Amino acid sequence: MRLPKHWFLMVMIVLAIAAPFTAYPIFLMKILCFALFAAAFNLLLGFTGLLSFGHAAFFGGAGYCAGYFMRDMGAGPALGILLGVVFAAALGALIGGLAIRRQGIYFSMITLALAQMFYFICLQAPASGGEDGFQSIPRGELFGLIDLQNDLNLYYFVLVVVLGGFLFIQRIISSPFGQVLKAIKENEPRAISLGYKVNRFKFLVFVLSAALAGLAGGVQALVLGFETLTDVHWTMSGLVILMTLVGGVGTFAGPFVGALVIVLLEHRVGEIGTFLAQITGVSWFNSLGESVTIVTGLIFVLCVMAFRRGLVGIFIKK
Repeated sequence: MRLPKHWFLMVMIVLAIAAPFTAYPIFLMKILCFALFAAAFNLLLGFTGLLSFGHAAFFGGAGYCAGYFMRDMGAGPALGILLGVVFAAALGALIGGLAIRRQGIYFSMITLALAQMFYFICLQAPASGGEDGFQSIPRGELFGLIDLQNDLNLYYFVLVVVLGGFLFIQRIISSPFGQVLKAIKENEPRAISLGYKVNRFKFLVFVLSAALAGLAGGVQALVLGFETLTDVHWTMSGLVILMTLVGGVGTFAGPFVGALVIVLLEHRVGEIGTFLAQITGVSWFNSLGESVTIVTGLIFVLCVMAFRRGLVGIFIKK
């Protein structure tokens, strides 16, 4: 039986509120940050039909920017994250302005190439810490009132930010602007024939998606207290694509479910392998934790072949 998507969302919110009392808050916050990152990417791919291989630049770039202002400039967490979002939006405007002029695989390859250029800038720039990463990002206090050193306080702050990001995305999708994006995805020549300046809409949604990805990256930097080159590498762009496809492209809750599944697999696949080895007697399963990419790759193939709308598409209405 399929459930209306608003019921699905309400259930997820209730579970998220209760989750820190049963699970490690830092782990949960990491899932929330990746969920917002995947939702930002889904806005571009799922509702506009643009496949970007460069979203890691916005995610990690905002983390570096937010961390720099919070640690070296003394900015509070809210201001630091906001400046990270502005940086990601500006970087998105730069990359999007160049990439939007091309379509299909050419668009994807341009975003990948420019994002890799940004990766090498982060690698060489003294302020980024290079291969050692950007360390010791302070949590501080939110508006001088709420101590974010407390994991529970920080968790609910992150939950509010992520929920706000999801609601903002939903507002974009349901607006007239969002309907034009859907029209571009379904039939771009028709949208052009109706008089819409398609490239302008693509550019705007690219910048919005970059800003939201930057919001996720800035929050993650605050949560973990550091930023590394992993977050700006092309493999991070591949990971967010995987999360979106597994959860459900073009669905509202899909990015959250995809992030949950992939992050859980990355952290728990070793325990799953040990359990399978015990019940089957096959010792190879003990090394499953070292081959997590095999498991995630298999899930990806299954979702693409069997569930065209991802895991969420099985349970909710379109």
